[in-house]
Amino acid sequence: MQKVLIANRGEIAVRIIRACHEQDLQTVAVYSTVDANAMHVKMADQSVCIGPANPQDSYLNQDNIIQAALMTGADAIHPGYGFLSENAEFAKLCEVQGITFIGPHSDTIALLGDKAQAREVMQDADVPVIPGSREGFTELDTALFQANEIGYPVMLKAAAGGGGKGMRMIHTEDQLRHEFPLAKGEAQQAFGNPEMYLEKFIVRPRHIEVQILADTYGNTVSLGERDCSLQQYHQKVMEEAPSSIDHKTRYEMLSTARRAAKALKFLGAGTIEFLYAGPSQFYFMEMNTRIQVEHPITEFITGTDLVAAQLHIAAGMKLAITQEEVALNGYALECRITATVPGNIKGLHLPGGNGVRVDTALYDGYQVPANYDALLAKVITYAPTRAIAVKKMQVAIEETVIEGVGTNLDFLYQLLNNNDFLANNFDIEFIERLTNGGNANE
Repeated sequence: MQKVLIANRGEIAVRIIRACHEQDLQTVAVYSTVDANAMHVKMADQSVCIGPANPQDSYLNQDNIIQAALMTGADAIHPGYGFLSENAEFAKLCEVQGITFIGPHSDTIALLGDKAQAREVMQDADVPVIPGSREGFTELDTALFQANEIGYPVMLKAAAGGGGKGMRMIHTEDQLRHEFPLAKGEAQQAFGNPEMYLEKFIVRPRHIEVQILADTYGNTVSLGERDCSLQQYHQKVMEEAPSSIDHKTRYEMLSTARRAAKALKFLGAGTIEFLYAGPSQFYFMEMNTRIQVEHPITEFITGTDLVAAQLHIAAGMKLAITQEEVALNGYALECRITATVPGNIKGLHLPGGNGVRVDTALYDGYQVPANYDALLAKVITYAPTRAIAVKKMQVAIEETVIEGVGTNLDFLYQLLNNNDFLANNFDIEFIERLTNGGNANE
């Protein structure tokens, strides 16, 4: 592996380019016309325009990306997150062209991309799953029958889904009749697949995910867990590592995650997501087959560079760490700064200091396009305790200045100073209750 094409943009493209350069790998950036002056284009050794601003014509244009790799002599493609990162067809295209796809095999991505099929595999591997559909369906009658079998409330989800698209919480039969065609239409538009499935709705759970690394030699390690419960519209806002679960549950969850990854013959960096309902009560939701937005908090508490590990695994190297050597030290927190209104960055000051990291592709004068994900920057803090990590984050967010665009900085600061958050007393519905004007824990 000599040259890596990064099939992405924004902060994750910058992150991957840096990791490649640290491994003495050459890099190729791809970009849309609206991203011609983007940071990742400036940093890469080579760059290729792959189409206009519309993602379908550029960052999701598989043929153009493959052609860019062949044209520049790139022998590997790192997909980052989002876009084509969990697209089995694209991974297969790379395999056919003899290009290393930095991630798992296309068959694994296809299996895990079908959420209903993934549930079946997990059940066969003795991994606990939320009561729900055994397979995807498109008929309302099937939905009504299964909802009655499972018992309301239920979660209606897209079988090929993610990112909250096509997802609904359903309390009654009438609501299911109304929402089902809408959710199915969303799923078709977002994923090209209208199949849906149902899950039992768990009251006020936490969203806990386990980081996995697996190499081609059969070695699989879990690198602790992250609490991603602080979400708005099914999108993560803030993440923590480690979570506050008890040691016994942590051991059970990490062991279960490794067992699940081995059952899948998983390769690379992946994340197994669980709904946590209480001590020793957790249920498999899905496995993400890519690097996660929130990977830096795991890097802080384990001392492992996850993107470098992806590169090493793809190059056929053994994992540099065994399960016995994994130690969780300290506490890390990540805040996602997002744009609420796009525009031109006219004033920029990002925080710093001991235990503060900022992952971003912003610079003064940068035009934030309206065509892509709203993430502007990730601020990560690290300290010996949660209280100190939170305090560092409060200072860091207060110090941050991003002028020329609307941001969620004020909201993040309010969240960081909320008494229930400070007391570690929250669940996945916490922000929804908070923003609806009620007490967050009523």
